[in-house]
Amino acid sequence: MPSTAPAAQHVVLGSGPAGTALAAELARRGHRVRLVNRRGDGPPVPGAARYAADAADPAQVRAAVAGAAAVYHCVNVAYHRQVDLLPGIQEAVLAAAEVEGVRLVVLDTLYPYGSTGGAAMAEDTPWRATGRKGRMRARLDEVYLAAHESGRVRVALGRAADFVGPGVVNSTLGGAVFPGALTGGEVLALGDIDLPHSYGYIGDVASGLATLGERPEGDGRVWHLPTAPAVSTREVHAMIEERVGRPLKVVVLDEPRAFGPFDERFMREYAELFYQHTEPQIVDSTAFERAFAVRPTPLGAALDATLAWYREALAAR
Repeated sequence: MPSTAPAAQHVVLGSGPAGTALAAELARRGHRVRLVNRRGDGPPVPGAARYAADAADPAQVRAAVAGAAAVYHCVNVAYHRQVDLLPGIQEAVLAAAEVEGVRLVVLDTLYPYGSTGGAAMAEDTPWRATGRKGRMRARLDEVYLAAHESGRVRVALGRAADFVGPGVVNSTLGGAVFPGALTGGEVLALGDIDLPHSYGYIGDVASGLATLGERPEGDGRVWHLPTAPAVSTREVHAMIEERVGRPLKVVVLDEPRAFGPFDERFMREYAELFYQHTEPQIVDSTAFERAFAVRPTPLGAALDATLAWYREALAAR
């Protein structure tokens, strides 16, 4: 007989590209989904209910995650406010998860590793960040893992490479690339475009986080979310050119400066991370792929989906 048990409640904190894609993925998997941001607004996500809560307020976060089987921390803030705000958001989320006894899955970055000199990054790569944001992210991760180790909160961390995919705008492979590619305008590239660089397809980021939320055997450690093999930015451009049927007008920035959706303040804050474009940036997600029997979306398919989304977005202007 089919089960009559109610679907599990999953709560996604943060409704940016990753949080929105994750909410849709969880709904597709049959879960009840609550998608949380400060105002409780945004375009409809089939199968997800919008909810308003301030991620920095422990009481509001606790109300948002009440009764959940898993909560996903996908909250981000503007680059120039990250060092000031993200530690407080972490405290609020951990406090709420502890009181409610809910498992916590955190969307994480590669920043704690810092410069690797081009060596591939795996989960055992040392954390050697020297910039403010990298050191801050490393401290956050130490707190998350300590919370799990002490039995305070069950935690899993999913690290993602630079995003690409539908809905992704503020990425080095996002709003400064695809509109120009489709309209004949300028296309941004950073640093040395002949170096390999990993990108995390937003659909794989979402499915990876959802899997961690469903599979408690992944708790207590960092995972690299499924990531396609790295290729050079020049190769990515060639793949895009093949799909749009025209050569790209590429503008290469060899140092941080304002361009397209990236204003001067953003690029000043991003300067400490510019090493990601002056050395190979290679993410190894083998451990996740083997543990959960998944494969990343091929880069070509990710580009197809991204171009389709940008075509629709441009047509709607």
